[in-house]
Amino acid sequence: MILAAALAWQVGLAACVPLLVRRFGRDAGYPLAAGYLAGAALLLSRLPVILDDREVAVAWRWLPGPEVHAALRMDALGLVFALLALGVGALIMAYCPRYLDGTEVEQERVYVTMTLFAAAMLGLVLADDLLVLFVFWELTSILSFVLIGQGGRPAATGPAVRALLVTVTGGLALLTAIVLLAVHLGTTSLDTIVAEPERLNGGPAWAVGTLVIVAAFTKSAQLPFHFWLPGAMVAITPVSAYLHAATMVKAGIYLLMRFSAVFGGSWAWDGALIVVGLLTAILGALLALRQYDLKALLAYSTVSQLGLLVGVIGVGTPDADAAAILYTVAHALFKATLFMLVGIIDHQAGSRDVRELAGLHRVMPATVWLTVLAAMSMAGLPPTIGFVGKEAIFEALGGASGGGWLGWSAAGLGVLASVLTFAYAARLVHGMVEGPTRQRQLREPSWAFLAPAAVAALVATALGPTVVVLSPLVERAADDARPEGTPPYLAFWHGFTPALGLSVLTVLLGVLMFLGRVRVDRWLRAVPTAPPFAALFERARQALLHVGSIVARSAHAPDPAPYLARPLLAAVALAAVAAVALPDVPAGLGGDPARPGDWLLLGLLVTALAGLLVARSALAAIGLTGVVGLLLSAWFLTLGAPDVALTLMLVEVLTAVVVMLALRQQPRRLAPVGRRSSVTGAALLAVATGGAAAAGTAVLTGPDRLSDPGRWYLDRAEELTGGANVVNTILVDFRALDTLGEAVVLAVVALGLVRLAAGRPVEPARTGPAGDDLVLGLAYRVLAPVMLLASAVLFLRGHEETGGGFIGALLAGTAVGLGQLAHPGGAPLLGRLRSAPLAAAGLLTATVAALVPLAARRSPLTPLTLTTPDPLPSLSTSLLFDLGIYLMVLALVVAAVRRLGVPPAQPADLPETGGAR
Repeated sequence: MILAAALAWQVGLAACVPLLVRRFGRDAGYPLAAGYLAGAALLLSRLPVILDDREVAVAWRWLPGPEVHAALRMDALGLVFALLALGVGALIMAYCPRYLDGTEVEQERVYVTMTLFAAAMLGLVLADDLLVLFVFWELTSILSFVLIGQGGRPAATGPAVRALLVTVTGGLALLTAIVLLAVHLGTTSLDTIVAEPERLNGGPAWAVGTLVIVAAFTKSAQLPFHFWLPGAMVAITPVSAYLHAATMVKAGIYLLMRFSAVFGGSWAWDGALIVVGLLTAILGALLALRQYDLKALLAYSTVSQLGLLVGVIGVGTPDADAAAILYTVAHALFKATLFMLVGIIDHQAGSRDVRELAGLHRVMPATVWLTVLAAMSMAGLPPTIGFVGKEAIFEALGGASGGGWLGWSAAGLGVLASVLTFAYAARLVHGMVEGPTRQRQLREPSWAFLAPAAVAALVATALGPTVVVLSPLVERAADDARPEGTPPYLAFWHGFTPALGLSVLTVLLGVLMFLGRVRVDRWLRAVPTAPPFAALFERARQALLHVGSIVARSAHAPDPAPYLARPLLAAVALAAVAAVALPDVPAGLGGDPARPGDWLLLGLLVTALAGLLVARSALAAIGLTGVVGLLLSAWFLTLGAPDVALTLMLVEVLTAVVVMLALRQQPRRLAPVGRRSSVTGAALLAVATGGAAAAGTAVLTGPDRLSDPGRWYLDRAEELTGGANVVNTILVDFRALDTLGEAVVLAVVALGLVRLAAGRPVEPARTGPAGDDLVLGLAYRVLAPVMLLASAVLFLRGHEETGGGFIGALLAGTAVGLGQLAHPGGAPLLGRLRSAPLAAAGLLTATVAALVPLAARRSPLTPLTLTTPDPLPSLSTSLLFDLGIYLMVLALVVAAVRRLGVPPAQPADLPETGGAR
């Protein structure tokens, strides 16, 4: 349970952010940093178990049919990545308070999103089921999009969209691979798949391997998907330091290391990783060498370092796995340090252009010397952990299988990428210490601002000579990644080895390249480059959008008739095809056609519809539409479906209220019906559609008998759920996941309406006798308490009798609508309801109800009942879940009523503003 507790702890931190921001302001980052460290300590407490090669795991049945489990499992490899996510995350949280400006709302948004991102990354590296891994994988993509585009800045929109599209494309590739694995192997358990790689032989191994590589390359910015990462640097520095040093870009590295146990040893897998990885390392380093913007330099540097990691993973030996894990740790430390220091320099100097930072060491010595330490680690200089990691990489590349020439070729490409890395690291440092000071007014930032970067830089330096401390965990992680062979013991000094010689050669060539930097720069500028991948990608996206606009052009007509005509014509065409292709159809509708009540209701329906066709008054049309709905409700009631009848009746009443709100400022007479030919065509289409619908109902319904699923629900529902109302048990128990998804859609729509209303010019509402309707006001005072009481009764009895959260919320929403009609300036009591808090409370309540069964080691959404003494009613997770549905439905009604309840005019704020919601 410790893994679930760590994940829940991280989510809980995100939930506490609003309270922390209100209490501490931007300093909320400090308690959040402590929370991150507490989560890391919780996982680290299982280190002895991990090193002893024992399992730390927890699982709950999620989907019983295909045997999918909500499973978490931590081995040494998962622990390394989890500690990076939480440890570096703690440093970034401690860095944010001195960096963030803006309002409390903006600070809250950053803290919440980054903490949720940490939780998603934690879930990704601890997942032991591929579907669970995929869910967290996609969450990192979505949250990255939000973080990159934070604040809705125009300059950030394009890069955020590009990052989302590229990484989501990789997510689709990963999902396809998971489906292929599940179909072929009959399991989605990651541990089972990795432990038995031979089961994939002869199956879709090539397809799955290719899809996994695509997913990893998109996430870790490898050729040809590398372009999204430099564009993502428009994000604020804490986001860049966290996502692009320790977390999101490392997700692809983690995925490759996990699946190397399955596909490693295959020439296609190993060759693809080595070739693409090392080419990306060289290209990224060359592009970094062309940059003067420090953040852009670090972005291309990250692309290069990730490519080096991918190439080493492709070597496929225990030495290579250990080198990749060690260098992953080193990269997270020195790159997070550099991003934070560049953010400090930009914050203090107002520029990231290295040409404008000459002599910075004289006015900001601590900042510059910390930058020197981090740059030394990036360049692979002793005594830093970067030196140990780079030497291990050279050793691993030289041992690549396939003959001596392949190993030396790989090592040569690795050295070339490292020489370029040394050159741009030297450029970064040289730009700050060379020449006269340009900005003498600058001062060192506070130590609170520098401390997180200082900690990371000093740890990266200290771990070089003391790398033996990491050796047991790295060895265990390498063995978990690919349990074959013996990983090497890590040490700072291995004697005079070929890898040490390559390190010395890297430094010598790097120094020569730096000394000839003028000529190198001239050569780099003269080398022609292909159009940027980002521009090609954007061109292709715009072309696709243009094609979409052409296809959808016919749907942009202002007249609603085309929108109605297309689906109706499709229904008629479908019925015609079915009549030709299915000559043998079941018997028609059963039942007694001679029931006089049916003929009476049918006659009343025809009369109401005829009146609706000839009505020219908006009020008459609204009334007749409601009459049609009420007649249908009565028909359902006579057929023994009281839940459906009550729901339809309430929907009709609420629809009438909403339409009244919408039409209050519109003409009282309806527009003319148009040309006679149009009316004739519409009538013929209506008759044909009605006939097709009647025929389809007759064929699909068949004899008047209970279906097998219906019989099963009637026989087993109360036994399995404790509820006698079968309709409600289907909604909140058997199909609760569907209901939750649909309710979330309602909540999203409600929040969308809130945002629309927040920026909408409105006319100040008239209050008092001049604005209130006396008749409706009296009706509201009399009926609203009765409606709210009935709503509560319907909600509480829903599991046993007709009612439920959805029906109860519709009735309460009708009371809200009546109050808005009676009191445009704000109804007493119900006028204080706010849709955003209702939606948030509903979503939280439903989610808690879904997850409570996990505490009893049951599947999510399993109904649990707490028996209480008489006469108190029993409490159940189903009731709690239904309460969440109630609140989300009510939130949508409140948002719609408020959106329509105030006529547009001069700009003014609604009573319910975006911030209040």
